[in-house]
Amino acid sequence: MDDDSSDSDARVVPLPRKDGARRRCPICSAATVHRYQPFCSKRCADVDLGRWLKGNYSIPTDEAPDGEFVPEPGEEER
Repeated sequence: MDDDSSDSDARVVPLPRKDGARRRCPICSAATVHRYQPFCSKRCADVDLGRWLKGNYSIPTDEAPDGEFVPEPGEEER
């Protein structure tokens, strides 16, 4: 690379899909818009953010929430 190039010259360009189809919004299935990738609009991006903040995308687990001690079967509480 040349020494006179700067980071501001770099661009991120999404690779085209092999099948030629455009990606779809995960919220409403409309065609995506570059400004709001991977969504079609600010509204759908905000809907997704709201779902994250409410914990709708959490992964179920058997672990206790942070700070809580749940004894294993046969183990005494301390």
